[in-house]
Amino acid sequence: MTDSRHEPGDTAEPAVDSTQFVTVDIYDQTYHLRGQDPAYIHHLAEIVDAKMRAVSAQGKTVDSLRVAVLAALNIADELSTLQQRYNLLAVSAKENMRSRASKLSGLLDAVLSEERKIS
Repeated sequence: MTDSRHEPGDTAEPAVDSTQFVTVDIYDQTYHLRGQDPAYIHHLAEIVDAKMRAVSAQGKTVDSLRVAVLAALNIADELSTLQQRYNLLAVSAKENMRSRASKLSGLLDAVLSEERKIS
């Protein structure tokens, strides 16, 4: 949070709050949200709405709270799966970089060794 008070002689501009109000519809309910990127908020709302509708279509429950919890579990599962994939890729990339660095170091040592023989 920023403090909007100014000291005497302070010429700095006050911080501008760039949050905007955005209205979205999720599962036939209207929500008024605040954020810095309205397009991103709309995008997230579309994902949640789609997930809730998919859960609702698969089950027989009409309780919107239950549908929301099941949708949240599905989204959490997708997030967890993506995090696991990311972690595996990150480890693989790190190992690949170490291997390449080691090979390049060996090549550099070989070139420098040849240069010393010539000199």
